[in-house]
Amino acid sequence: MFQVTPIPAFNDNYIWLLADPQSNRVAVVDPGDAQPVLTYLQQHDLRLAAILITHHHQDHTGGVARLLETGSVPVYGPRPSPFGGIDHPLQDSDSLELFGQRLQIREVPAHTLDHISYYCAAQTQEQRPQLFCGDTLFLAGCGRLFEGNALQLQQAMDYFADLPDATEVYCTHEYSLANLAFAEAVEPDNGDIQAAIRQCQALRASDTPTLPSHIGSEKKINPFMRTRTESVKASASQHAGSALDTPADIMAALRQWKNQY
Repeated sequence: MFQVTPIPAFNDNYIWLLADPQSNRVAVVDPGDAQPVLTYLQQHDLRLAAILITHHHQDHTGGVARLLETGSVPVYGPRPSPFGGIDHPLQDSDSLELFGQRLQIREVPAHTLDHISYYCAAQTQEQRPQLFCGDTLFLAGCGRLFEGNALQLQQAMDYFADLPDATEVYCTHEYSLANLAFAEAVEPDNGDIQAAIRQCQALRASDTPTLPSHIGSEKKINPFMRTRTESVKASASQHAGSALDTPADIMAALRQWKNQY
């Protein structure tokens, strides 16, 4: 599996650095800002070998051009995409090999229409699978529906929920406490959410990232992964003022509620 390091950027972004354990080569996921990456590479004598993009938003792509000024490396990302810097376009069911590991590509349009995720399956029982999911899935939350719709988001969440519970979830923003506050409003009696709040508060108090999360945890605390749970369905219906039946309808109501929360 990859050795993964968070590089903080802007106010709440993480640029994920994936290291090759056999050399000083690294890849970065969603480098919205080049300078933190360049500083980290210089401090640790590392060589950039690849860039992975999940979607076109500037806070995920803004550093690509400057990073390429230091040397030509492949830029992987969704096909098609409004971001023009991708020279290795990827689509659903594609895969790429990076440092001896295979990353499986899944299209997860919702936050944006060009959004993809990268999944690295475990090779042994001791390893944990790894998911790099951009802004589609957050710890206890999900990205806003800027371009896609609730059905697409539900389909993405169903895909994530089918991954092994041990899968490490590397999203790109430190939104965990705000997301958990909303999750608690949806399910005030959910003890797993209350425990996650305490854990994340302790981590942030020590200036430690709350990430990665895990799929198994998300299925217990993330309302957007719990649209088939009766307590979530009832809470979303009450907020919407009408009975909601389908997971996509519940998803739409939850997302609208979160937008205003």
